[in-house]
Amino acid sequence: MTTNPSRAGRREWTALGVLMLPLLLVSMDVSVLYFAIPAISADLDPSGAQQLWIFDIYGFVLAGLLMTTGSLGDRFGRRRLLLLGAAAFGAASLLAAYAHTAETLIAARAVLGVGGATLMPSTMALVRTMFTDPAQRAKAIGLWSGVMTAGIALGSVMSGVLVEHFWWGSVFLVNLPAMALLLILGPVLLPESRSPSPGRFDLLSVPLSMAAVLPVVYGLKEIPTEGWHVRYVMSVTVGLLFAAWFVHRQRTAAFPLVPPALFRGRGFTPAVVLNLVSAFGMMGSSYFTTQYLQSVLDKSALEAALWALLPSVLIGFAAPLAMGLVRRGVERAHVVAGGFVVAAAGYGLLAMAATDSLWLVLAACGVMAGGIVAVMSQLTDLALSSAPVEKAGTASSLMETGTEFGGALSMAVLGSVGTAVYHHEMPASAPDAARETLGSALAVAGRAPGATGEALAVAARAAFTDGMRGAALAGMVLLLAAAVPAARALRGIRVRENAGQADRLSPSGV
Repeated sequence: MTTNPSRAGRREWTALGVLMLPLLLVSMDVSVLYFAIPAISADLDPSGAQQLWIFDIYGFVLAGLLMTTGSLGDRFGRRRLLLLGAAAFGAASLLAAYAHTAETLIAARAVLGVGGATLMPSTMALVRTMFTDPAQRAKAIGLWSGVMTAGIALGSVMSGVLVEHFWWGSVFLVNLPAMALLLILGPVLLPESRSPSPGRFDLLSVPLSMAAVLPVVYGLKEIPTEGWHVRYVMSVTVGLLFAAWFVHRQRTAAFPLVPPALFRGRGFTPAVVLNLVSAFGMMGSSYFTTQYLQSVLDKSALEAALWALLPSVLIGFAAPLAMGLVRRGVERAHVVAGGFVVAAAGYGLLAMAATDSLWLVLAACGVMAGGIVAVMSQLTDLALSSAPVEKAGTASSLMETGTEFGGALSMAVLGSVGTAVYHHEMPASAPDAARETLGSALAVAGRAPGATGEALAVAARAAFTDGMRGAALAGMVLLLAAAVPAARALRGIRVRENAGQADRLSPSGV
């Protein structure tokens, strides 16, 4: 039992372990289909469009609902929303595992996205309410950040192992034991918390938030592979117009979904913006390194995923190191700025890669990810500490929405840079299909006779590596540039210790 009401005890740390289960699974589901798609395609025979929706619908629904679910948790109870989301996530996992048609699997993945949207902000908000001591909260959030990042890498490896030894539905069944454990232990260990005076729920803001987020995320994710086509540019434009309408609604509504006062908390706005930039840095490299391992170094999908686990070792040290520096008196602004510089150094290493630089690329990924996780853990702690505890769910959802935007934006910007360099470096004599993507070039090379095909493959791999280096240089410049405003905007900001007296908080939920 907790002896000091301002410090968490054994119960709270055990509850944190329970919260890590849904967080790990939600982050794993982002990448869990990487190796299952071929088996799903052979079994369900989806069309090209259906295959894309099977893969993407989870992330789209999750991104579109984050702001809504964060606000719902603040109003109706974060534990209650977490448990409802866990039940939905488990049921959808069972449906997905035994889906007999592509349409059923798409619907199940959409429900998984709904469940994921309730789980992610709820877990972070509950961390905020359980850990009121700044040092303990920073440690808990560091663990939260590390588990979320590691889950994305672990998901692809687990899917490869499961598909190799079982059937594709097994990648969804692994969710069931964890969700069952959460449903059993959650009511016992997790406190219920909600805002005591949430006001009326603004229904109009829900479709507006989705209309603002979904078209932008969709357009940005399609641009790297399909190019700056009119429909994708229009999609982003339409989303931005709805975003402007959404912001206006929040400023004028009596009970907004996202209270504008939240952004007046010192440190909150810089934390949200810089978190978006850090997500940009994290996701931008993965677009290239996964292809590099498989298509340039010619690793199998499972081999590539196993190699990709090595950089995760540095991730485990990053957040605790950043937390320790802040606890020893190093100003948070300097730690965050330093994290951006370290991540930029990782991009710098990536910019030196050749077509046979396995260890250099792995080292680059580890350095870059370590710097970004250090940044994200500090920014998450700052954002949650700057926001009123009764708005912890809303604050968490805004951070997560920024992460989704940052990831999509990095794919569009850095992906476009890499594609432009690839097109420029490919020989003019290469077939048009080979000049589009590395995958297409290798397919064409495989059909070409002997030396001709080999020469085309070598040229395509070199051109792709040049594109990766160009994108890495762009990412390095961006992260170095972010270090300067981070050092200025966060200077002198201290986290506050408010136990949230206005927040209704009790182990029994009453």
